[in-house]
Amino acid sequence: MEQNYVKSKFSVRQITMVGMLSAISIFLGLTGLGFIPIPPVRATIMHIPVIIGAIVEGPIVGTLVGLVFGLFSMYQNFTAPGPTSFIFWNPIIALVPRILIGIVAYYVYIITRNRFKNQSVSIAIASICATLINTIGVLGLTYVFYLERYSATLGINPQTAGIAIATIGVTNGIPEAIVSAVISIPIIITMIKIRNKR
Repeated sequence: MEQNYVKSKFSVRQITMVGMLSAISIFLGLTGLGFIPIPPVRATIMHIPVIIGAIVEGPIVGTLVGLVFGLFSMYQNFTAPGPTSFIFWNPIIALVPRILIGIVAYYVYIITRNRFKNQSVSIAIASICATLINTIGVLGLTYVFYLERYSATLGINPQTAGIAIATIGVTNGIPEAIVSAVISIPIIITMIKIRNKR
């Protein structure tokens, strides 16, 4: 009886976390607060709730929050399309990298947690890896599926489009990875402390 209660309580907590973090991610996207201007780019932080959910509550929570993030990304690009929105109409591009954020964040954290005494270092490495897997995933799949269409939309030579995509990966991916680590560390440490007190 007691074991069933504990499992139920844990499950409810996970469901609550998925709902809360998914809502935060959607809120960041709808309000524009999910983008931080770091000249010359705008770094997105919409994926940070996925990282938080994965590290604090495990890969299932991270995967579900990532799925919601991806579905919302598809919805945004269908309802308010821009020149390159066709990229995110493809569920493989919109969903797979976002789901991988949570999986990568959790397992990198678990692996590094036992190697570094400082918890902040493990969280930072996990956050950076998870952010980069999203950036590389989206841009890499764009290259695979839509190189010619992407080139035509931006008016660039298809032969140099790969370089352009890689440049975006560096100029956007690195700032986003750093920002995600800086924001995630204090939040995750606090949430883990609160969870462990219960």
